[in-house]
Amino acid sequence: MAVRRRQRRGPGGGRALLGAVLLCVWWRAAAERVRYAIPEELGRGSLVGPLARDLGLSADELPARKLQVASAGKKQLKYFSVNEENGNLYVNERLDREEMCGESATCSVSFEALVHNPLNVFHVEVDIQDVNDNTPRFLRNKFQLEINEFTSPGARFYLGMAEDPDVGSNSLQGYELEANGYFTVEVKESQDGKKFADLVLRHSLDRESEPNLRLMLTAMDGGDPPRTGTAQLWINVTDANDNPPVFAQDRYRVSLREDAPPGSIVLNVSASDADAGTNAHITYGFGEMSAKELQKFAVDAQRGMITLQESLDFEDTRTFSLAVEATDGGGLVAHCKVEVEVLDVNDNPPEITVLSLSSPVPEDAPSGTVVALLNVRDPDSGENGQVSCELSGEAPLSIVASPGGSYKVVTASALDREQAAEHRVTVVARDRGRPALRSSAELVLEVSDVNDNAPVFEEAAYSAYVAENNAAGALVLRVQARDADAGANGRVSYWLAGGSAGAAGAAPPVSVEARSGALYAQRSFDYERCREFAVEVRAQDGGAPARSSTATVRVFVLDRNDNAPRVLWPAAGAGAAAPGEAAAATPFEVVPRSAEAGYLVAKVVAVDADAGRNAWLSYELVQASEPALFRVGLHSGEVRTARAVSERDAAKQRVVAVVKDHGQPALSATATLHVVLAESLQEALPELSERAAGAEAPAAELQFYLVLALALLSALLVLSVALAVLARLRRAGPPAVLRCLGAQRFSVAGAAFPADFCEGTLPYSYNLCVAAPARAVPEAAWPPPPPVPILSAEELLGGDSCEKPSLSGSAVVGEAPAVADVPQVCKGWAPSFLRLS
Repeated sequence: MAVRRRQRRGPGGGRALLGAVLLCVWWRAAAERVRYAIPEELGRGSLVGPLARDLGLSADELPARKLQVASAGKKQLKYFSVNEENGNLYVNERLDREEMCGESATCSVSFEALVHNPLNVFHVEVDIQDVNDNTPRFLRNKFQLEINEFTSPGARFYLGMAEDPDVGSNSLQGYELEANGYFTVEVKESQDGKKFADLVLRHSLDRESEPNLRLMLTAMDGGDPPRTGTAQLWINVTDANDNPPVFAQDRYRVSLREDAPPGSIVLNVSASDADAGTNAHITYGFGEMSAKELQKFAVDAQRGMITLQESLDFEDTRTFSLAVEATDGGGLVAHCKVEVEVLDVNDNPPEITVLSLSSPVPEDAPSGTVVALLNVRDPDSGENGQVSCELSGEAPLSIVASPGGSYKVVTASALDREQAAEHRVTVVARDRGRPALRSSAELVLEVSDVNDNAPVFEEAAYSAYVAENNAAGALVLRVQARDADAGANGRVSYWLAGGSAGAAGAAPPVSVEARSGALYAQRSFDYERCREFAVEVRAQDGGAPARSSTATVRVFVLDRNDNAPRVLWPAAGAGAAAPGEAAAATPFEVVPRSAEAGYLVAKVVAVDADAGRNAWLSYELVQASEPALFRVGLHSGEVRTARAVSERDAAKQRVVAVVKDHGQPALSATATLHVVLAESLQEALPELSERAAGAEAPAAELQFYLVLALALLSALLVLSVALAVLARLRRAGPPAVLRCLGAQRFSVAGAAFPADFCEGTLPYSYNLCVAAPARAVPEAAWPPPPPVPILSAEELLGGDSCEKPSLSGSAVVGEAPAVADVPQVCKGWAPSFLRLS
């Protein structure tokens, strides 16, 4: 998968044409640059990248947006293509970086991607990365050298260089020479970065022992794995030719204009030889050079004059490096470099290519809409290749520069077909050469008519005030909108577009008349249910397609005093109950007779559903059994004693308070409070029972029955516990405490006291006679049972069961011998209403 980068860039050199008014145009014209990087040698159909996705286009948008690639040069378009179905960018033919970019360190292909609806342009750049697909190659497979046997060690012989079209680490890196006893190879690097080989003599030669040598020279690149190329060195050892030729300079530099005609003299090189005779005769020629350089230049073998054979083109090749050799009659060779720099001439006018033209364009196109895409290129360099574009003609259009030599023609202001149905402008492109070259292209833009005016309300938001309890169908408000268009495009009708009032699906509270814009109430409004609501009114013209606008109408419902105060406490009494139904209990308050003035009796609580002054409540005392005994707070509703309660005041009091609001007219409600003057609830029960015949009797009877039921439940609980204890003692055998009822009630051994059962939780009083357990009692003599006393409830619940009666208070039936040393002791065990005496 290709590596891709995406950069946002602003507009380029056309900013001077736009003022602050066209700031939005500049923003809309900003282009995006999409960059991909792929290796060379990819086959046809290889994926470069998801171009549509990187441009922000979904699969559903592709058919309508019509993504395509475009370029000013056909050369760029032949390499890549876009799939119309998925929007991916694919390789259209095999990519050879060396063929496309030569020896350039970087290689890329730039083109434009066009999308329509709306029209926009994106710059796409594909970097072609080098792969090690080329082997270093010598221009000739065999080098023949003739070296005199008297040549001193350290002498150098130029072998030239190998060629490797790859760049970077994949290019030529060095040379190696087959192992031998005479020569080594050294790698030299020229100023342009090219590496050549020098053969260096390390040891003296001897023609008689070794007249010739055959060595292998290897060139290596830095790829992984590295590639190599080889050449043969045939070295003949000759008799003495003491002096080799010597050039006046090792390196020559010359500049040549690209418009120089063929036959022009480039440079005249010269070399000298200190020998005499045939050994001093020098001939000139080219060393190892590319075929392209050999076609462009020629050298005179006798004079050393270099001439131009073919025309130069700066845009094709900017520098040439020529290897010139000088050979004497003895076979010694000297080398020099001639670097030819080609100077650019402004010989190419700017080329204008119309990539896309949107015509006609609707008159409602917003400012900044792209109507045409242009590509302007100038192959020249420097100022000769710097291009500026402008529009000539009266039209609401402007031109904006984009990166990569592209320009957008955009609308500078709103279009109006009624004023101009067609615009003609000329695009003029000029470079900055001397003299400047220019080119032009005419654009014809047609404007189509649309419904470009929407209705406009006189106000963006309306407010209406309606008092509640209005009649259904009452006029609420009248809205009005105007449309600058004519005919059907200017005919306005009104609709309700929705609002915030009511639940989903509920009928709107108002309706609007389609022609006049009058809003009518659909029902009577209630302030307590809805205090305000908003609806949107839509004004729509009759154009195709129709245009519309909305205005918000906020209706405020005004409150009327239509709700009387409602008393929450005290609640309504039972007097309003229907005949035959059970009357509800009337609430009452108990006030102690020791209450002083200001004692809080109760608080009347009331609410009013209205708002404002209609909900301000005040309290007044309108009726009382003792008017001077109570008072009511005007705003708080607190019922307090106006003076201290006296014994003369009746036990039952009835207080009636009125609650009024401040509406016009005022509405009111009454609250009735029953008060019982008593120190406690038990004391108040008799008073409450007397009210059984009246409206208050049911509540008093209910309280009385509750207290009575509670007392009976308590008595049953006590009786159950007592019976349980009695049953437990009976299972344990006849208790010794009952033996005192026999004929002989006293023990001669002494007296014993049983445990004090009164220390428990059972509140009972009992008297028993207990005899000593040591003597047997033959027969128990039971006394006649005493009459059962009738006890009150207070005695039943509050009697003291833990008193120990004196001996003198006990009654004994029959005569018994007096035993002085055995005292009679009575202890209680039976309930108090079965007490024995």
